[in-house]
Amino acid sequence: MQQFVNVTIDGAIIKAVKGTSVLDTAIEYGICIPHLCHIPYVSDMGACRLCIVENVVNGRSKVTTSCTLNVEDGMEIWTNTEKIRRLRKNIAELIVAQAPNSRAIQDVAVRCGVREVRYPFRNENCILCGRCVRVCEEIWQARARGFVGRGKERHVDFPFGIRPDFCKECGACIQLCPMTIPPCDGPIRDGEEYLCGKCESQLMIGEEMPLGSCSWCKLGEGFGCGRYVGVLR
Repeated sequence: MQQFVNVTIDGAIIKAVKGTSVLDTAIEYGICIPHLCHIPYVSDMGACRLCIVENVVNGRSKVTTSCTLNVEDGMEIWTNTEKIRRLRKNIAELIVAQAPNSRAIQDVAVRCGVREVRYPFRNENCILCGRCVRVCEEIWQARARGFVGRGKERHVDFPFGIRPDFCKECGACIQLCPMTIPPCDGPIRDGEEYLCGKCESQLMIGEEMPLGSCSWCKLGEGFGCGRYVGVLR
């Protein structure tokens, strides 16, 4: 039998299922918390850091990822403060500078308010979000992919760089990878990276809505935003 707790998110008292994350609870109640590495029904690791919120405990605020923070009775959460918007925007800017060759990442950057990129573009093909690793291990129970190396050498690969026989070749790792969603104008070539921004008009949908409310914009549909569970791109 499900147990419920009362949490306060952006000033609203919400009844949430005990044991669920703040991110899933917010999504369920139509509160927009941008996210990228999160996959519904798969464990979270807070890799992208986009879903940060302020968790107020005893009057003191702590910034933490909402996907790894479970709801507790009496919890006070703020998802869209000026501090959070500033930090989240900078994180999104760093991610899109690292890997602009993805519509999913471009969309998230726009959703987080990025209008220009101050950091050098690198056009990498992986942001270490871990979506492929977690779905391979938890859904298909194959563990055919994993993180290899540390620091700058850290990357996702097969054991010893060779596809193992126990790989089920299900294609889930490809389907869930944000880097497999090309920009609307096609792949961006090295040295020609740019911030697209063509989907900025999607944000106009929410101009008349309360700050932080989900407007069912299309900016999260491509990579599987929690509001689009079961919707295939």
